[in-house]
Amino acid sequence: MADVDQETYKEFHEAVNMTAGELEKWLRTDESQEVGQKSSEGGESVGHDSGRKIIKILGKKKGELTDADEAHMRKVVGYVHRHLAQHPKGDVKDTKWRYSLMNWGHDPLKK
Repeated sequence: MADVDQETYKEFHEAVNMTAGELEKWLRTDESQEVGQKSSEGGESVGHDSGRKIIKILGKKKGELTDADEAHMRKVVGYVHRHLAQHPKGDVKDTKWRYSLMNWGHDPLKK
């Protein structure tokens, strides 16, 4: 088990504003599966795969997190911060921009 960096843990839980249940439900939608960069083998997008990993991380206690979990938490924080900086103009409710963020556990419309 890893001794997860406190700042990484905090930033991850700030970036991921969807619950595991919300994310699991979202990942089953057509919109979720239609966005994002596909892996070189095709099939599932990088973000969709990330969403599945986030669900597993959210289901663990802090002491159960592995080094791989911590590395993915950092990746999620970086992606969410970069993607939020590219906020498009206008209503984002039904946009690929929002859908991609949601695959990474962040719904920009959620308060």
